[in-house]
Amino acid sequence: MADSYSKKENIKKKVKKKQEKNLKREDRKTNNNKGKSLEDMLVYVDINGNLTKTPPHLQNTEEDLLARLENPNEAIDPAKLFVGVINSLNEKGFGFITEEKSNASIFFHQSQLKGEIKKYNKVSYKKESTEKGFRAIDINKI
Repeated sequence: MADSYSKKENIKKKVKKKQEKNLKREDRKTNNNKGKSLEDMLVYVDINGNLTKTPPHLQNTEEDLLARLENPNEAIDPAKLFVGVINSLNEKGFGFITEEKSNASIFFHQSQLKGEIKKYNKVSYKKESTEKGFRAIDINKI
């Protein structure tokens, strides 16, 4: 007896699913991360707490430490513009910007926004030092 239309469709779906599964398996085999050297997988932390690929024995920790001790809040030029991406924004108007160069999180409040800005927008801003760290001011969408 011949198969019904719905049975044929179900068989086609199963065959297609099996083919997709085999394609995914082959893709995983060719694009896996196994076999990387230990050096490719290691990440180090510098004196300022930033991630770096430079091993600790090659970092200029003494110079960085002296600069940090001399000026712990790092004097910021008020006219200098920084670039980053808004990575969080809540309904109360608070959020954080991830700085492009250092990947540092900078706090901001919606009162400092100079237009309509949404999450993941690229923005330019100025930094202001507070007792809790830095905060972004004069935020403009790029």
